[in-house]
Amino acid sequence: MDTIYADYSISMSEFKRNPAQVLRDAGEKPVAVLNHNRPAFYMITPKLFEALVEELADRDLVELARQRLTMTDSAIEVDIEQL
Repeated sequence: MDTIYADYSISMSEFKRNPAQVLRDAGEKPVAVLNHNRPAFYMITPKLFEALVEELADRDLVELARQRLTMTDSAIEVDIEQL
């Protein structure tokens, strides 16, 4: 059985009847749309999608900063007052 990563789920048949109503009913929460009781896809609002994209970008930046902190041999010392 697949894990469902949403509090709200609906069958594909119900979703096809009125997708806009499903989105309204869910509010800002993700909706798992099921096909044969397995997640086929997740429907999320643009606001939630934007938050997910920003979180992923932030994680990428953290990883880049960690990598650069280990590169002390190529570091250049600067005076903050000169910037």
